[in-house]
Amino acid sequence: MKRPTKVLIIDDSALVRGLLTRILGSDRSLEVVGTAADAYIARDKIKALEPDVLTLDIEMPRMDGLQFLRNLMRLRPMPVVMCSSMTERGADATLTALALGAIDFIAKPRLDLAHGLEAYADELISKVKTAATARVQPLSDPPAPPRGVPAAGTETPRFRTSKQIIAIGASTGGTAALRQVLSRLPQGAPAVVIGQHIPRAFSAQFAAHLDACSPLHVREAEHGALIQQGHVYLAPGDRHLTVARDGAVYRCEVSDAPPVNHHRPCVDLLFESMARSVGANAVGVLLTGMGADGARGLLQMRAQGACTIAQDERSSVVWGMPGAAVALGAVQRVVALEDMAAVLAGGGNTVPRQAVAGR
Repeated sequence: MKRPTKVLIIDDSALVRGLLTRILGSDRSLEVVGTAADAYIARDKIKALEPDVLTLDIEMPRMDGLQFLRNLMRLRPMPVVMCSSMTERGADATLTALALGAIDFIAKPRLDLAHGLEAYADELISKVKTAATARVQPLSDPPAPPRGVPAAGTETPRFRTSKQIIAIGASTGGTAALRQVLSRLPQGAPAVVIGQHIPRAFSAQFAAHLDACSPLHVREAEHGALIQQGHVYLAPGDRHLTVARDGAVYRCEVSDAPPVNHHRPCVDLLFESMARSVGANAVGVLLTGMGADGARGLLQMRAQGACTIAQDERSSVVWGMPGAAVALGAVQRVVALEDMAAVLAGGGNTVPRQAVAGR
């Protein structure tokens, strides 16, 4: 019988430590092996208890969660789920944590959770289990190219047409993956539309983070916005993004329609709209993420003549969404994350030989 996943809870609030311990301890596949009130206690307990996953608070005494995470990912990389406040400040810190290597995040629990505890418990347990299966890489800090300067390997893009649109779907691990891809695309790249599973409170800050590191202009998508070359349109958190043709141009459509397969934004909906409206001028990309959202939509894009690409298993934090698309036959090329921008700069058609995985 497989042993339970060992979890260490790090939070300066005794009440929160107790709540998380009770929630995670209710699942037989998880074992809370200890708790820590600050980073120094946590450091000693990691050595003594050898947990598989950490839950980590951001605001703590003596050393904040971000500095602790930065040290951890350099010296002893391991899966971490952040506990964050759903505020503008909390969103910014959480996005920094994801860039440092945290696998996922969850809202810091309120102490009056009686009416919503069951839903919170299910989400927390699911994210800790996912984190236990994730691939964690040591932290490195490659400098982002300055705005307007193409990354190495993308100096001579070969776009098929200015009407080409790249659609990208991602979930767990996607915030860091998107940052890497967009920071390496050159000015003048085709328009990019993105469906990333993210809460409403976080998407505006995420768009700002991406805009700061990319030569392209990144913003949250607005309903009716004209889709232009050299621009990136991120689905707002908890809203669907699709693409519609309007005569000779394309526009964003943003809606509060019900979630599809528990997702809003839903990558399948975005990709299906790309198949209908953009057809062979589209490139579809599935990056790291848990589950199968996007696989069916990518298959529709391929059927309409679009180029379809999936991130490879080795470079994915979780090879769920791209793996499901490969299994469905929706993917033409499987590409390592570090090669993705160069492939997209080549219009999706030029793939480094070492980046193609035959399946």
